[in-house]
Amino acid sequence: MAHNKFFFITVLLFLCNSAVAAMDSTVSCYRIEPGTVAGIVAADVLLTLVIVIVTYQCANYRRQKIENANKVYMNVRANCKS
Repeated sequence: MAHNKFFFITVLLFLCNSAVAAMDSTVSCYRIEPGTVAGIVAADVLLTLVIVIVTYQCANYRRQKIENANKVYMNVRANCKS
């Protein structure tokens, strides 16, 4: 699966590069500085980590809440039997 993604991205980049090369040389393209690209990538990685951590914490809280509810139910049921 990862190999297919890599192949698709490579083909896409090749086609984009071919399209740009085929255009007139008088057309100027906007240049993005490498520092800007690095900042965008770093911010994306940081945001992804924050989303993963928040999702994990919410799922963990929900799991604990369900486990605690089951324990209370079992204790109440045991108390009703005696």
